[in-house]
Parts: sequence; structure tokens; C-alpha cells
Amino acid sequence: MELREPVHVIDSHTEGEPTRVVISGGPDLGSGSIHERMQRFCKQFDHFRSGIVCEPRGSEVVVGALLLDPVQPDSSAAVIFFNDVGYLGMCGHGTIGVLTTLAHLGRVAPGLHRIETPVGTVEATLHEDGSVTVENVPSYRYRTKVEVEVPGYGPVTGDVAWGGNWFFLVADPPCELTAANRIELIAASTSIRAALHANGVTGRDGAYIDHVEFFSEAKDQENSSRNFVLCPGASFDRSPCGTGTSAKMACLYDDGKLAPGTTWKQEGILGTVFQGSVREGSDGQVNPSIRGHAWVTGESKLLFAVDDPFSRGIKF
Repeated sequence: MELREPVHVIDSHTEGEPTRVVISGGPDLGSGSIHERMQRFCKQFDHFRSGIVCEPRGSEVVVGALLLDPVQPDSSAAVIFFNDVGYLGMCGHGTIGVLTTLAHLGRVAPGLHRIETPVGTVEATLHEDGSVTVENVPSYRYRTKVEVEVPGYGPVTGDVAWGGNWFFLVADPPCELTAANRIELIAASTSIRAALHANGVTGRDGAYIDHVEFFSEAKDQENSSRNFVLCPGASFDRSPCGTGTSAKMACLYDDGKLAPGTTWKQEGILGTVFQGSVREGSDGQVNPSIRGHAWVTGESKLLFAVDDPFSRGIKF
């Protein structure tokens, strides 16, 4: 598929983290489950991913969302999330952005909606005030108090947890969790991720841990915690991270520190907040919910000239 036709996109941000939803002009991924279509996307049309979210049309922080026809008749939409280096099983802030975008287009009204993703169907409620609550996929802590030797930093201890993506959660950050310290935080978290990989620390079934999350006390006493999340690649989440908050709440539940139905206010690196809570699931898992706001920031058509040397994006 050569990117010769305009691609219609709508941009938004969820508590600071951008989402670019592809409305039309995307590749034909055929039929089958969303997971099967994501595999087809990855193998046959990866240049579409990079052309949409990488420079010069995007940046390392943009998360793309390809809208698809859902498999189930009671679903409002299906979506595949991706960024500058690959694909995401689930994206909390992106789901909030997708539902806000669908409301902007007049395709959904306030109420409960089912959104199909490669890792399962999630339920999302569009509230009258424009906020969105996402009930994420079942989440759980896989391993606790895992210690890994990180070159330049020494031993680092954290938990391995699933919240729709795999996370390594560290409660002892190398510095204060502020945007001004982002370079140091990125350096430390990428070093930790590399050390996890080098030492064979994985998620279930050998899954690669591609997110690293630091925690500290919240800046605002009204909130429960502050975090910094390294995303796949070298970008950090500007929002409090929906899947990261889900993984964190799963660990707190496992520790007996978060009762079902109790509100957990997760503060991100910019000071924006997701309100979270959990319901008890099966086999020690929890069903986490995340509530936040997204705002549409632009609607455009991306153009791809045939002779453009960077029509497929700039890959660093």
C-alpha cells in the first residue's frame, strides 16, 4: 500500500498525552479478530504506522489509533493503537481520546460503549460533562520485589504487572518526578528496561516489558500518588497513563492497600489526574476503571507525495 491518498485524522490530547485517530484512508486489514488484524497491520502495512505518527507528520509522543469495523454487533468501535516504534495492546488515554473523537464526529452519545482492542473488549462510558470512564482489561501483579542490577544505577527493585501492557513499577525514583527532570528520568528508565531484557526478566509467557513506571508522593495532597511512565521507545507519557494506573492499582489491591470501589487519584508528570478504582475479578485479578478528560485539538488530512523521501516517516 503506497500512501498516495489523503488520510483523514483527528487529533486530541487526554490530560496532556496526544492521540491521533485515523478516521479514513487506512489500509484494508480484511476480516478476523482485532488481534489478527493487528498482526496483518504489523506485517504488511507497518509503513502506514510510521508514516502517521513519526516525523515529519508526527513525533515520538503521538499515539495513533486506527479505527476499524468491530466484530461484535453491540460494539461501538474497534481500534488498534500504535506509536513511533510499534503497537500497543491497549491504551487507556487513547481509548478516552477515541471515544471523545467519536463524540466530536456525532457517532456516539453519552452512555456506555464497547470498544474492541487487540487484548480484549473494554467498556467506556461517555459522561455528560465530557469525561470518559474506561473499564480496562483485567489486570494483575505477575511478580513482586524483583531486583535487577542496572549499570550506572546499581540494584533496582520493582514489581512486574499487567494493565493492558507490561510494566515494571519502581517506588524509588532516581530524582524528583517533574517535567524538568525528564531527561534524567528517561535515561534511568531506559537503562532499567534494558537491564530487565538483559537479565531475562519478562512478563507472563516471556512477554517483553516495554513500560517502566516510577512513583512518588503526589504534589497535590488531594491526589494519591505521582508517576512517570516510560513508553515503548524513548518517549514518556504526559498523562498519568491509564494502563500504568491499572497496573499500579492491581499491585495495591494485591498488597491489601486498595479496597474495591475506593477512588485512587493518579497524578501524572504534568500534574493532571486520572481517577481510578478496581472491582474484584477472578484468579486474583482486578477490573480497573480509569476516568479522565480528552480535548479535540485538530482535524486534518495528512498528505503523502509519491516522491517524498519521508512519506513513510523518519525512523531514528
